[in-house]
Amino acid sequence: MTRKQRVLVVLHPSFMPPDSLDGFSDKQIDEWRTEYDVVSTLKALGHEVRCLGVLDSLTQLRATIEEWRPSVVFNLLEEFGGIVTYDQHVVAFLELMRQPYTGCNPRGLLLSRDKPLCKQLLTYHRIPTPQFAVFRKGLRVQVPRRQRFPLFVKSTVEDASLGISQASVVEDAAKLKERIQFMHEQVGCDALVEQYIEGREFYVGVMGNERLQRLPVWELTFGSLPQSQAAIATRKVKWDRAYQARHGIGTRAASDLPPQLLARLDRLSRRIYRTLGLSGYARMDFRVTAAGEVYVLEANANPNLTANEDFARSAQAAGTEYPELLERLIALGQGYKAQWRATYG
Repeated sequence: MTRKQRVLVVLHPSFMPPDSLDGFSDKQIDEWRTEYDVVSTLKALGHEVRCLGVLDSLTQLRATIEEWRPSVVFNLLEEFGGIVTYDQHVVAFLELMRQPYTGCNPRGLLLSRDKPLCKQLLTYHRIPTPQFAVFRKGLRVQVPRRQRFPLFVKSTVEDASLGISQASVVEDAAKLKERIQFMHEQVGCDALVEQYIEGREFYVGVMGNERLQRLPVWELTFGSLPQSQAAIATRKVKWDRAYQARHGIGTRAASDLPPQLLARLDRLSRRIYRTLGLSGYARMDFRVTAAGEVYVLEANANPNLTANEDFARSAQAAGTEYPELLERLIALGQGYKAQWRATYG
């Protein structure tokens, strides 16, 4: 039987979920689906749940923790003050308050969110990742004369495929320069340019702190997407329901994986998790070429927790239903050995 706990769910104020889905359109529900799934499930489990919107101030968060004394903070923040890399500072604040929380620790968030730094670490540890270069915003774009095309252009910090479209895969120097400038001017960030890897795209979920559990391998399938288009996770591919339905795009348990490939994905996922100092839960994104070469694209700390999305479905395939998954994440958060535990007990 679930032990009743006080759970403080911190989230973006715009995603504060209602008590019921009645009267809302699919488009409206998609905005706060994760928050609704988490909050409604925790309540159904018998926990005492409070939601707190955190935008650009920690004053209310501190007051609520001091007054209510939650057993755990369930962290659903993906930004702070509109800056995606600042969620790590909120988690660091929770550690300063000696408050247990779900998800990744501040250092793991820092290393995984900063994509160039993450790739440098992976390269140092000889973990295969596409070759890359960073083009800083505010500096004149000078494209090296010798480049091996095609190349893939994306943000150094943004997630959820922000700024990624078919135009992100470039075939010549002129298109490369144009796309870099787009990232600088329209998305407002540095541009990460990396070798484009053609192949199957796999997602591997991992849970744990010291002891790790690798979830079943999941695959993004591109359905009837025209061969003239690059098979990449664009904004439309990830979030446009009509587009997904039209082309049969979706994710599913990966099939027909040779044992040696499965073992390699397992080994690499664990190495990446430990190399980046991750905790709680994360998802590793891979590309595997037709020749069987494996490349890690990204490490995603605190991936999407919507009940019908990749991570939860993968956990379900491993025998962990959604309510049990949330309980597991709470237990991992409460069991994480933050520095304050070693210092203050």
